[in-house]
Amino acid sequence: MALATILRTTPQKTCVAFFQTSAVTNKARAGRYRVTAKKNKPLTYEMSLKPHEIAHKKGWNSWNTSNLIDGNRSSETAVEDMFIRRFMNGTWPLLLLSEIIIKRQINIIRVAGILKLTANPRQIYFLTGYSEEFLSYWLQCPVKLEIQLAKRNDVIFKYI
Repeated sequence: MALATILRTTPQKTCVAFFQTSAVTNKARAGRYRVTAKKNKPLTYEMSLKPHEIAHKKGWNSWNTSNLIDGNRSSETAVEDMFIRRFMNGTWPLLLLSEIIIKRQINIIRVAGILKLTANPRQIYFLTGYSEEFLSYWLQCPVKLEIQLAKRNDVIFKYI
């Protein structure tokens, strides 16, 4: 009986769970650039377009047929494209003004990009040959670089 009296005299704690809801916000924020307070961040044409406008107003950065249904080597192609982009950004430091475009045609890989006009021509020729040779050796297929030179202001589309 003593146990029953103890249980009756102690206050019972109740557990209550709450479920909180909020309004749905369908905001897609990935792949967009933030607007700065002074509007001094330069964007190229490709950077200024939103991600959902790819293939409507903006082209793909990798042109290949391995992503089609029953395409061969789709994962290897994606890894190779990532390697090419990292290699080019590391080999051409502070010289690239645009994103790197990779076009695969049969057995040839074409890598396109826009460089600063202030670069030394001797340096450009050396780095072009260096990049083509090393990428051809590592990827086991011919690689051609399509390089264009431009001023920094010619590439800027708008400021945000």
